[in-house]
Amino acid sequence: MELEAEFTSEPFQGEGAPPEHALRARDAAREAGLDTDFGPLGTLARGDADQLFQALPSIAKAALEGGATRVTLQLRRMDEHEPPPPVELNSALSRLIADVERELGAKLGDLERPDKQRAVRLLRERGAFSLRKSVSAVAEALGVTRFTVYNYLNREVD
Repeated sequence: MELEAEFTSEPFQGEGAPPEHALRARDAAREAGLDTDFGPLGTLARGDADQLFQALPSIAKAALEGGATRVTLQLRRMDEHEPPPPVELNSALSRLIADVERELGAKLGDLERPDKQRAVRLLRERGAFSLRKSVSAVAEALGVTRFTVYNYLNREVD
């Protein structure tokens, strides 16, 4: 049986070089002989179930020793007839949005304008906008247009 593991390590870093904990986790997966796709918010590792299960402790240990404060893992059984998911880790964006909602105490769409702006700032700080089509997803969650999200992002830069 083939499995896919999506693992993310925090804290997220928005711009620049990937954090050491993310690189170490990716390298541990590669050293275990797993196929990997490295993204800004996480890594996908694919391989035989036994091989993947044996590698998980070393991946988590490498991330934590590299400075991670949290490692999140999702496992998925690979169906031979199903194409692999895109490298973009949409579930990582969903988790980032859920984390911000918990932090702000409400769904993004229920927030008042100043808190929506704060949510965009928090998501930017955590690297959410480095994912393809993230602005559209965040705009949908906020109940605003993409143009509004871009305006919020531009306000933060000014």
